[in-house]
Amino acid sequence: MDFFTKVEETITTKGQAAVDKAKELAEIASLRGQISTCEDMLKRNYMEIGRIYYENFGDMPEQLFEKQCRNIKNAQRGIEELEKQIREIKGL
Repeated sequence: MDFFTKVEETITTKGQAAVDKAKELAEIASLRGQISTCEDMLKRNYMEIGRIYYENFGDMPEQLFEKQCRNIKNAQRGIEELEKQIREIKGL
């Protein structure tokens, strides 16, 4: 009987260790998900700050932001041109 008791204890110990490890992994996954949510919030807010800055100061940006504002204007012009080409292709 002593052998079976030791086997049972070993199985119980290993089973509990597996359960503990699964809980740990689930908790880590949950925390990583929360981190990802926070990072997404940061990105959205940084972009919103940039959009607000551009809308208010894009025509007269501080030197630090001149390049980015110029790139935004160029991208907007590029989008307008591409949309014009699409309209022409569609015959609109």
